[in-house]
Amino acid sequence: MRGRSAAAGLLVASVLAAGCGAEEFPNDPRPPAPLELSAKVDDRKVTVVPDEVGAGLATFTISNQSRVEVELAFDGPSDIRTDVIPAGGVGAIQFELEPGTYEIEAGVPTIADGAMTVGPERPSASNELLLP
Repeated sequence: MRGRSAAAGLLVASVLAAGCGAEEFPNDPRPPAPLELSAKVDDRKVTVVPDEVGAGLATFTISNQSRVEVELAFDGPSDIRTDVIPAGGVGAIQFELEPGTYEIEAGVPTIADGAMTVGPERPSASNELLLP
């Protein structure tokens, strides 16, 4: 009886020890931290700040300071469109930026297009604190 208890205890200990030895984790490395970008639309042009970033998830906050409603179109490696943003209003959109050049159109002939360049994917956020 003692032999069986000792064997069972040894088996449990070896299984637990084997489970603790993993060096690779399924969530390592983390993806890049999301970017917060701003876009401004006025009566003359579309401006994006910053206009050069690395690839990855980005959230755009868009301020429409023009006198007309706009619907921004991000034309590039990914073709994305915002909802209609009323004159004097604010909109937001989140999407995955792919490497390449984007032309940002307001959909109004009198407002000049903006542009931005997206480079290679940004570094992992594994060493950044206070991320969700």
